Amino acid sequence: MKDRTKFFIILFTFLAAYYIPFHKIQIQNALVESFLMLQEYAREHVLFCLVPAFFIAGAISVFVNQTAVTKYFGAQARKILSYSVASVSGTILAVCSCTVLPLFAGIYKRGAGIGPATAFLYSGPAINILAIILTARVLGPELGIARAVGAIIFSVVIGLTMAFIYRKEEKEQQKNPVNFVIDSSENIRPLWKNALYFFVLVLILIFAAWGKPKETIGFWNAVFQIKWFLTSGLLIILAYQIWRWFKKDELKEWMDQTWFFAWQILPLLFAGVIVAGFLMGRPNSGAGIIPETWIQSAVGGNSLSANFLASIAGAFMYFATLTEVPILQGLIGSGMGKGPSLALLLAGPALSLPNMLVIRGVIGTKKTLTYIMLVVIMATLSGLIYGVIY
Repeated sequence: MKDRTKFFIILFTFLAAYYIPFHKIQIQNALVESFLMLQEYAREHVLFCLVPAFFIAGAISVFVNQTAVTKYFGAQARKILSYSVASVSGTILAVCSCTVLPLFAGIYKRGAGIGPATAFLYSGPAINILAIILTARVLGPELGIARAVGAIIFSVVIGLTMAFIYRKEEKEQQKNPVNFVIDSSENIRPLWKNALYFFVLVLILIFAAWGKPKETIGFWNAVFQIKWFLTSGLLIILAYQIWRWFKKDELKEWMDQTWFFAWQILPLLFAGVIVAGFLMGRPNSGAGIIPETWIQSAVGGNSLSANFLASIAGAFMYFATLTEVPILQGLIGSGMGKGPSLALLLAGPALSLPNMLVIRGVIGTKKTLTYIMLVVIMATLSGLIYGVIY
């Protein structure tokens, strides 16, 4: 950490301690709410969402051939293939805006172009097949279809726009590629073994993070009932693969890279969760310093300002996987318009304050701000168009 950064952290902490009126009940409640949100996040998302994602990110950095990454996701890769794969990744991963971060960092550091990487970053949490199905069932098929179509288009357009804006930097990066780690796995194992290894890791992430559905019957609930049996079986398979297929130096390198991503991401993530909890509180708690009624009153109807505010509110709020649907259901019941509802659905799951802080650490401030602005602007326009149609 640079000395200048340390100075601003100390200065910000001092000013906050000096000026925040901690004696007021509202501030005290918001502080308690921020740590309750952190506790909820730690209990529900770190062990079974983020930890598997860190191991996958570390594995990408070590065991994925850098040539293959640049071939399919690099700046010079065929756009049809790279954006097609990146834009539908969320249907497989079903992760939230924070769980996707280690995976995004892994492929970007490994040589993926900014376009395909940001397309993957958006699509991971936005095109969650479970959330889209739940949206259609709870909020109506029109909103579910609009969310699915909008999310796929968003990921491609955002990726292509980012690649166009930063095309000079991408070309320069291609001339001077930086190896993130030495790929000790090349030419050691056949491709099918690496593919099966990653497949098992992804399945562990999916089943370990599988949430309890509202319905007590049906496929989703049936999977939930046996999720730990499936996860345990996959862990046994993974243990066998590690024992038979990998060398000690490879495993050490894998652990080193996994810890690197954890150390890079978790502190910013936790800080962001605390700030988000202080400002807006947990979903439906109403204990943040920004009252929910302000948001509800501001996003009624289908004006440009209502859609823009819905996009901004969604971008800064943190939504755990699937929680955006019941939250939006409550907001619609309080008078939220259809256009702002879609705007929030398209901006919310893909962005959050913790998510923004981590993205900045991976791709820098300028690119992060561009990415955020693209998501907010496109969500606003999509909500406006949808509100006019319906």
